[in-house]
Amino acid sequence: MENDNPHSSEPPAAKFVEGVDYYNEDGFMILTERFLLRRGYCCENGCRHCPYRNGKIAESQQKCL
Repeated sequence: MENDNPHSSEPPAAKFVEGVDYYNEDGFMILTERFLLRRGYCCENGCRHCPYRNGKIAESQQKCL
């Protein structure tokens, strides 16, 4: 059974693609802006490549959508 709550701590069912969805740095998995946009919400953890500001897509991303 899949989890319908997008804010759950369970990982998404789709596989991560290294170099596209994330990269490794000093033993940490860094999520890319592409992955974070596809996820569709801000987790408010201060992700390095977060495209969201206060629950909204950053201005630079709004122009691309």
